[in-house]
Amino acid sequence: MMMKFKLSASVLAIASLMACTGGNQKENTSVLSDSTRIVSLNGALSEIIAGIGLEKNIVGTDVTSAYPESLKSKPKVGHNRNINAEGVLALKPNLVVALQKDLPAAVQEQFKSAGVRLLLLDQKYSVAGAKNLIQSVSDSLGRKAQGDSLLRILGTQLEQAKIAVQNVKKLKVLFIYARGVGTMMVSGTGTQVGKMIELAGGQNAITGFADYKPLTAEALVEANPDVILLFDDGLESLGGTKGLAGVQGIKQTNAGKNNKVITMKGDLLTSFGPRLGIAVKELAEKLK
Repeated sequence: MMMKFKLSASVLAIASLMACTGGNQKENTSVLSDSTRIVSLNGALSEIIAGIGLEKNIVGTDVTSAYPESLKSKPKVGHNRNINAEGVLALKPNLVVALQKDLPAAVQEQFKSAGVRLLLLDQKYSVAGAKNLIQSVSDSLGRKAQGDSLLRILGTQLEQAKIAVQNVKKLKVLFIYARGVGTMMVSGTGTQVGKMIELAGGQNAITGFADYKPLTAEALVEANPDVILLFDDGLESLGGTKGLAGVQGIKQTNAGKNNKVITMKGDLLTSFGPRLGIAVKELAEKLK
């Protein structure tokens, strides 16, 4: 049976629920049923869907969907930036929820051809962006009241984060994405982590390029960060702080000289979802 969904006017600008046949976008008039099977392809989206009471409907997620903890037991379909339609379709979803930028047109067409509806959204790395994402998902899935509840909690947590940020010095922070010594990248401008550093009262040590680039000793010395930030598991992949200290260029930085290395869970640091306030506060407190 074809499931129908109600989209608010604000959501229609960034979301499309495709008809099961023909691929024509249309506004629908009813909410999800209890039997709706959802595959969520983004950690923040999965967290929101679970937070508005629809975790039981999630039958699969991408690997970035790690919160709440119970989502880790859901079948995984790969990373959100490299989704294979066949793996998703094997879970027999009625609805796939994803960020517009992550799903190539060819993959979208495969879902439409299989009769699977899509809810595609946009995400901005900001406080307003996190709030808009929560509202868009909850309104689209017929859970406005639950979404409003998440927004109230987020608002309270953001107010608490402001207090922590007031005490942060403008330290230069370098984020290193690491998966062992052979895979190390540094964050430039415009990234999720870069925006988070700014929200927490710090400044990104890299300003000369956007996105991520491979780490080099020369770039480290030139950036000369006061603090080095990594994911928890990223630092572990390097052998801890001792392993990081052995990376060429680290000891020549202020962070290396002062042993100023901090870590956070990746799903918290980068999600820009319901736990944004918690993330900002935690990072700010570690930057003091």
